[in-house]
Amino acid sequence: MYNMRQPIGTTASTGQSCPESGVWRVVGSPTTTAPIAKGNTMPPYGGKGVTWRLEVYA
Repeated sequence: MYNMRQPIGTTASTGQSCPESGVWRVVGSPTTTAPIAKGNTMPPYGGKGVTWRLEVYA
């Protein structure tokens, strides 16, 4: 069965379940990237909730 990937540019917020395995970048400044696996909880950054954007697939 073909598994549809979420498109590059998909966003997810801290506390949500990661919709797609890949490298995610924090939207805004300061920013960082992190590899996050599908199903894991999207982490906070700098001690606060942030929006993450999918940059590349894992």
